[in-house]
Amino acid sequence: MKNLISAALACAALALGAPAQANADLAKTKNCMGCHAMDTKVLGPAFKEVAAKYKGQKDAETKLVASISKGSTGTWGAMAMPPNPVSAAEAQTLAKWVLAQK
Repeated sequence: MKNLISAALACAALALGAPAQANADLAKTKNCMGCHAMDTKVLGPAFKEVAAKYKGQKDAETKLVASISKGSTGTWGAMAMPPNPVSAAEAQTLAKWVLAQK
């Protein structure tokens, strides 16, 4: 019985870490990493910089979902962010993941 409980706890711990990795994988799959990185500016700002800019804003997730889906201009300077071919659910997942970066 103890082995079963230990195995269940180990699986739960792995599952809790999975969404963060899955979202990073989604960012790679959707080519976000072509213009962004975690800690450094590439063409666009670092994900951590985006999270810091929007920290505490109630509508941050909505703004990021719109930027991811529709693109944006002027938020981070002259370089425009093009619209990305993502579903609404994918855009929301990516926005939540970006906002969670520290």
